Amino acid sequence: MIETAALGKTVSSSEGDLQILAGIDLTINSGESLAIVGASGSGKSTLLSLLAGLDTPSTGTVYLSGQNLTAMDEDGRAAIRNQYVGFVFQSFQLLSGLTALENVMLPLELAGDFKAKLKAQTLLERVGLAHRLTHTPKQLSGGEQQRVALARAFVTQPAILFADEPTGNLDSKTGEHIIELLFELNQEQKTTLVLVTHDKELASRCQRTITLEAGSML
Repeated sequence: MIETAALGKTVSSSEGDLQILAGIDLTINSGESLAIVGASGSGKSTLLSLLAGLDTPSTGTVYLSGQNLTAMDEDGRAAIRNQYVGFVFQSFQLLSGLTALENVMLPLELAGDFKAKLKAQTLLERVGLAHRLTHTPKQLSGGEQQRVALARAFVTQPAILFADEPTGNLDSKTGEHIIELLFELNQEQKTTLVLVTHDKELASRCQRTITLEAGSML
């Protein structure tokens, strides 16, 4: 599903070039769940962004579903993301002017799915938010917002889901509930799951864990 070779990322700063990632060789199989762990600043979120085609590497290649993301322009990478990828972020990334239902419907509407409302409503009911369909993000708790974000991520039935610290802004009890929902939905849809986390419990739920240190895989 995903394969990298000699993947690296360097950025320029006032003090010279800063190497964030170097020599990442990684294969993630279809249907696998993988946790990326490491200390703050180790390059976890950068690696996730490169794997998802949200950023471009300085060196090396990324293949997603057999297609070379590093050979594509932004429009090409966006098309691949729309076809294969779902996202869950620490900060939820919901649109404040839309209701929960409208937030979940949005990716389906952009894809021209005429069953967008029914599918969105069904998945919001699945995550326990049937009573919150018309509420905007400001009217929802953090846990409810993350459940909306999960519903939005899974509603398109993506082949791969990227999650960046999905429980990072939640208390431990709410975080545990989100973890359960994440893996239930992942198993139901047989999605490939790649997540960045500091949460040891969350990482332990994945089939495999890789650790980054100073931009390199241990």
